[in-house]
Amino acid sequence: MLKIEGLHVAIQSVVALRGLTMEVADGTMVGLIGRNGAGKTTLMRTVMGQLKPSEGSISFNGQDLGKMPPHSRAGLGIGYMPEDRGLVPELTVEENILVPVWVNKTLNIEERLALVYRVLPELIEMRERRALLLSGGQQKLVALARAMAVGTRLLLLDEPFEGVAPALSKRLGEVIASMKGSEISVLIAQSDLNHSRRLVDAEFVIERGANVAQASV
Repeated sequence: MLKIEGLHVAIQSVVALRGLTMEVADGTMVGLIGRNGAGKTTLMRTVMGQLKPSEGSISFNGQDLGKMPPHSRAGLGIGYMPEDRGLVPELTVEENILVPVWVNKTLNIEERLALVYRVLPELIEMRERRALLLSGGQQKLVALARAMAVGTRLLLLDEPFEGVAPALSKRLGEVIASMKGSEISVLIAQSDLNHSRRLVDAEFVIERGANVAQASV
């Protein structure tokens, strides 16, 4: 489904990715493992079209993402949960969830909200609350919900367990585990696999923007 070949990306003349190559097959969960600064977030931002590669290619379901504008990812069924959550503070929880759904005209708003609230019922009572009033952990849940609302084919989860309390970390793990065996592919970027080793089908290790190892789990 997602195929990355020889990817080179620089940010303000600093090389962040150096020939990275990896794949995420249909219906699988893949871990991207690396310490802070290894290039995990750079990869996800490049897949989402926020950064442009100087070399290499990214294809999704046979389509060249490099030739598409960033907003096209929503229409392709790609959902993204950034490490910093990326919520719009003045919008409500529900409005934040729906931002990428509004871009994808093929999705039914009521159906996607019903799915999100079925998986994350704790968001129902805070649906009208503005994002700036949420705790950091609650914002993580909303960011995951937003990715799920539009991610009908692929989810990119950047450090989903980082900086959250153990109870919430467990809850996030349960939600991600519920996607196991579905048609949705998931790429999880983490500094280690402590929270998701039992979930992933394969892992890629990245160091200084390049592949170090790949192994089935």
